[in-house]
Amino acid sequence: MNDLPTTSREWHLVGRPNGVPRPQDFALREAPVAAPGSGQILVRNLHLSVDPYMRGRMNDVKSYVPPFPLDQPMDGGAVGVVVAVGDDSPARAIAVGDHVLHGLGWREYALLDAADAVRVDPADAPLSTYLGVLGMPGLTAYAGLLRVAEFREGDTVFVSGAAGAVGSQAGQIARLKGAKRVIGSAGSDEKVELLLEKYGFDAAFNYKKAPVAEQLRAAAPDGIDVYFDNVGGDHLEAAIGTLNVHGRAALCGAIAQYNATAPAPGPRNLALAIGKRLTLRGLLVSDHNDLQQQFVQEVGGWIRDGELHYEETVVEGIENNVEAFLGMLRGDNTGKMIVTLPAQAAVGN
Repeated sequence: MNDLPTTSREWHLVGRPNGVPRPQDFALREAPVAAPGSGQILVRNLHLSVDPYMRGRMNDVKSYVPPFPLDQPMDGGAVGVVVAVGDDSPARAIAVGDHVLHGLGWREYALLDAADAVRVDPADAPLSTYLGVLGMPGLTAYAGLLRVAEFREGDTVFVSGAAGAVGSQAGQIARLKGAKRVIGSAGSDEKVELLLEKYGFDAAFNYKKAPVAEQLRAAAPDGIDVYFDNVGGDHLEAAIGTLNVHGRAALCGAIAQYNATAPAPGPRNLALAIGKRLTLRGLLVSDHNDLQQQFVQEVGGWIRDGELHYEETVVEGIENNVEAFLGMLRGDNTGKMIVTLPAQAAVGN
């Protein structure tokens, strides 16, 4: 491990948040870096992902993904460069200098099995996009709209949280696939303008300015056929009230409720789903990995042709990882929130 680090900084969860997470719920700690063993690689992380689902993993409750253990390194999507490999041939299927996508973020250096890394090429797309528009958020939008919500050409589509990494892509895919009308909600006038001017939404509104149901009815006087839900709460209730007969909703996230300290009330108008024969389906991207190749090929083509646009909000430095995460929960980001580390990390002693 000549010229390689002996220590690495990593974020640990040290307390279970009650409501909105606080900086003191986290600790940035130094840990030793081991040499890669059989079948392993050592990766210097370059870009780290912070995502809404991580808030749920901070609670000690049973869910579709295990909670973060206390006083252990957290994890999440990351892209980095391989700096060392094990001596055996399986590990050498990935070579030093290769760039890889993997799941051990929230740290400067990651030691992992080579089988758990996916090689990516910065010549094909900027590395950070493999955490956003060409990564998990992008596949979530693609699978959620086209498979879960069963989008059809001519549908009117409403996307909540539409300026975020998933929502902005879901709305654009709907437009590119022939939607009659695409409507989005966002939390500021600047984001509303972005939806209209850059992403090509037909209508958008600031949900903080007036009741969502009132603004949605004005934007969709003929109702909606598809709802892509990133927010829950009053947005879901408004969508149920506006969905047409046989309308479909992909329930992707409920960020409005993630920091709630008491059970959130369900939509008061859920009974409408009976008469309207609505389909409300939950969405986990891991159920749709079979679409990965099709997704990258189609979305990558749209990006190269300038037909699909994306935004990234970049925070520099691992020491700011928690603030980036908290900012994402507040809605400070436009598009994907990325934490970028120095191109050459300091070597520990």
